[in-house]
Amino acid sequence: MKIVLSAALIISFSLGAFAQQDDLLQTLNIDSLQLQSPDTLLSSITDSSIIQPKKKSDLDTVVYASGSDSLFFFVKEKKMSIYGEGKINYRKSEIKSANIFLDFTKFEIEAVGVPGDSASNEIIGSPVLSEDGEVYTGKRMRYNFKTGQGSLAAADTELEGAFYHGAKIKKVAADTYFIEDGVYTTCDAEEPHYFFSSPKMKMIQGEELAAEWIWLNFGGVPAPIPLPFIIVPLQSGRRSGLIPPVFGSDARYGTYINRFGYFWAMSDYMDINATMDYYTRGSFGLGSRFRYANRYNYNGFAEGSYRDFTQGESTDPGYSKQIDWRIKVFHAQSFTPTLRLDANLEFASQDFLQNGTGNLNDLLRNEIISNATLSKTWDESGNSASINYNRRQVLETNDIYEVLPSALFRLAQSYPFRTSSGEADKEWYELFGYSYTGQFQNQRNKTRGVLDERLGLQHSVTADMSPKIGYFTLSPRIRFDSKWYNEQIEQFAVASSAGRDSIITNEIKELSAVNTFDVGLNASTKFYGMFNINSLGINAIRHTVTPSISYNYSPDFSEQHWGYYGQYTKSDGSTVNYNKYQKEVYGGASAGEQQNINFSLGNNFEMKTTVDPTDTTSKENKIQLLNVTLGTGYNFAADSLNFADINLTYRTQIGEFFDLSGSSRFTPYDYSGTSSKINRYLVDAGKGVLRLTGLNFSVSSSLSGEKFASSEKEAEQKSDEFGLVDEQSKSVYQGIYNNQDPDFTIPWSIALTYNYNLDRNNPGNPKTFSNLSGSFSFSLTPSWKFDVTGSYDIESREFAAPQITISKDLHCWFMNFIWNPIGTYTGFRFEIRVKAPMLQDLKLTKQDQFFNTR
Repeated sequence: MKIVLSAALIISFSLGAFAQQDDLLQTLNIDSLQLQSPDTLLSSITDSSIIQPKKKSDLDTVVYASGSDSLFFFVKEKKMSIYGEGKINYRKSEIKSANIFLDFTKFEIEAVGVPGDSASNEIIGSPVLSEDGEVYTGKRMRYNFKTGQGSLAAADTELEGAFYHGAKIKKVAADTYFIEDGVYTTCDAEEPHYFFSSPKMKMIQGEELAAEWIWLNFGGVPAPIPLPFIIVPLQSGRRSGLIPPVFGSDARYGTYINRFGYFWAMSDYMDINATMDYYTRGSFGLGSRFRYANRYNYNGFAEGSYRDFTQGESTDPGYSKQIDWRIKVFHAQSFTPTLRLDANLEFASQDFLQNGTGNLNDLLRNEIISNATLSKTWDESGNSASINYNRRQVLETNDIYEVLPSALFRLAQSYPFRTSSGEADKEWYELFGYSYTGQFQNQRNKTRGVLDERLGLQHSVTADMSPKIGYFTLSPRIRFDSKWYNEQIEQFAVASSAGRDSIITNEIKELSAVNTFDVGLNASTKFYGMFNINSLGINAIRHTVTPSISYNYSPDFSEQHWGYYGQYTKSDGSTVNYNKYQKEVYGGASAGEQQNINFSLGNNFEMKTTVDPTDTTSKENKIQLLNVTLGTGYNFAADSLNFADINLTYRTQIGEFFDLSGSSRFTPYDYSGTSSKINRYLVDAGKGVLRLTGLNFSVSSSLSGEKFASSEKEAEQKSDEFGLVDEQSKSVYQGIYNNQDPDFTIPWSIALTYNYNLDRNNPGNPKTFSNLSGSFSFSLTPSWKFDVTGSYDIESREFAAPQITISKDLHCWFMNFIWNPIGTYTGFRFEIRVKAPMLQDLKLTKQDQFFNTR
């Protein structure tokens, strides 16, 4: 029986029904029949109530078919033909083609395109297979919807930004494909700028692409030598496998292979890698990193590096051999909401950061700092405690300053006489409170190869209260410190034969305490002034004035009856006081009586904008216009120079475009010769009231085309799969050779900062520093970008660390040329690399020597 249906018909049918066509024919008892009404066909075939099948088919689901021209059913042969924009939907698979032919006995589908314009020989309506969100196209397709296997001739497909083409693609499993004369690329151009080609490829969907005898083609021209095999990961995220090397050339060490190694994803919670660097002139490096994470609990890493850099032969005059190493450990863990451990440790050889790195942050570092802290807080009381380890290594001298350990306990402010938690209607004595801080440190300092170890314990108790009297707040305060040590020094003078005294210092092991105290009283208030404008978008300007005055007293602890200072007599009969605890952890007691009265006057100017009546989403905005603070002091106990310097600080900021901050210092005292101050007022000398002793300010501005296009763009910190923040993204400098992709979407940007510092303590010998730094970038075309960064010392008339970067977007590649023309780190780097993340190590680099000082 042959059944013909008219065009543009969409039907659904059961595969189980077609598997029982013999029973159906016996039931219908017809050899040939032509039905004009689709309703008759559907009622005859799809209505399961007509027959009771004797056996169940291997497949029992619904297939949806449609065609714009016609559908032919060959009942006896159990076949169906669809002409004109045919489409088959079966489970998660969809097939589209100009012509589709189904064989229900073999469970096969064949789809082909049809010739188009005879002049162009173009095939239209080529088969398209969509399966689980993936699309495959080709000239001819065969597909078995029972086994899920099939083949495509002249096939193309795209998976996660990668494109595949093959003379024939055969699907042998649900996720496995064999490709004959295959092509793999991440370039989406009609004629790819680069691609890998191989006579045999195997692709495991979502895992990897494997091929043998791979040719890398650039612009259609293959490389002269093929690779015997290649494995390209198709999986996003972490997976075990070889780490592709980076090839390049270095002027000092020769051609190199960097970062070649193996990555092992041990589990979802940890992984490890091992890499090596090799240079053709004999240098090499080894490295490894172990990462781990348990989300919301802990994460961290440990990494180590070893480098053996050799220049020249052992018999050469300029031969050098440098061995460097580094170990880094990072760990962050929350045991409970109130108990946390944070560790960031780094240990390295003295020259590690200066050799074999292109990171400007590392090159400019003078210290390596390690820190680890275990902290605990008590929410109900507000108390806290911590244990800390700190280490500072000075790279220039290789001196090491270590605190192992440091313990701290803080008792939060407590109010012993308070009867209620409310703030209103409190008696004055209920405002009395106290706090306590206890610290212990064991210092281990190694300077010039000599180890000096000292420890100390300090107790600090502060008691205060803040009653309000009218518009004023009074804050009396008393502080008591007790420093406990197990050592002190003793000094005495010995006359030498040259007539000079030698000071001998002895260490004395003795338990002792240094007890000191100071008292103070502070009074402050605040008042406002309002200027209502209601014009030009400004609602009002508010002026806030915050005056305060304070008095502080502490006795002269260098007096002999306190016992904190020693005394020795020189050969000329003069006596010298010395601090017995000057070398200890927390130092000794202060010398000289202090009776200081300090004044400060703060001024804050704010502007409030008006609400736009035509915009329902408009809101009032507060803008800080200017902050100015004036402060000075007077010491009643000083025998001379009682007035302190008058300090004026100021800052203004206008959005993100302009920022000005600075300070000025003035003194009422005159100067003489090389002395910056003498005990004589300028008024008495007829030189006015005040003179400027210091000035510094900084002006910065940042503008970009993007900021005018969109008002805000949040900065994002990059993190890896384990949530570890990329240190590079937090850096002030981005390194001599920036690995970040240039942003071609910003048409231009400019950032300028000017710093000025003037020291006029001695007006006869003023010292100034003036520096202008900035960066400028612009896109000459949508694919060309230029960046210039650097700074200029105006006083010495020298440029510092200028850098010029030229970037080119080559569609599927990036080209970067970076040049440091002058300065300590001169040189260049030229690099071309693929954009695709899965092929990030496919790049060509050439760099010049840039570590020699000129």
